[in-house]
Amino acid sequence: SNMGKIIFYEERNFQGRHYECMSDCSDMSSFLSRCHSCRVESGCFVVYDRPNFLGNQYFLRRGEYSDYGSFGMSDSIRSCRLIPQHRGSFRMRIFERENFLGQSHELVDDCDNIVDRYRMSDCQSCSVMDGHWLMYEQPHYRGRMMYLRPGEYRSMRELGHSGMRLSSVRRIMDS
Repeated sequence: SNMGKIIFYEERNFQGRHYECMSDCSDMSSFLSRCHSCRVESGCFVVYDRPNFLGNQYFLRRGEYSDYGSFGMSDSIRSCRLIPQHRGSFRMRIFERENFLGQSHELVDDCDNIVDRYRMSDCQSCSVMDGHWLMYEQPHYRGRMMYLRPGEYRSMRELGHSGMRLSSVRRIMDS
């Protein structure tokens, strides 16, 4: 099942009004004036600091987050996506240039350094065939990240990450 549940709170330390969410939410401000802490009761979520799944993204698994700063966020949570559970294989193809051009490589598991492993200068577009993935701007899954679900991404820069180089990628596993 794709069950997931996250509870958002207006104040730090789970204080103030709260909102329970079990699916994607494109604009938290319809429910809470601000959101400074949250508790993931089940499943995995990506939270964003702008509405409509834009801005900086943060991956949260089950646990308590008493302050949005505890996972690196500098502003209130504005939108969130539930990541569906995936129990099959993982497959994506990365391309050096936008619009699926330039050198390309197929990935079926995690890669902690795209530049070193594939001698690619950058990853500007990709196609996700199977599974859900997290792509990071620095090697070893550090720095800003981007959640990728199955689909075609012809320009990573258009996703609001204009200056972002993508250097590592990992699968989102259930555990």
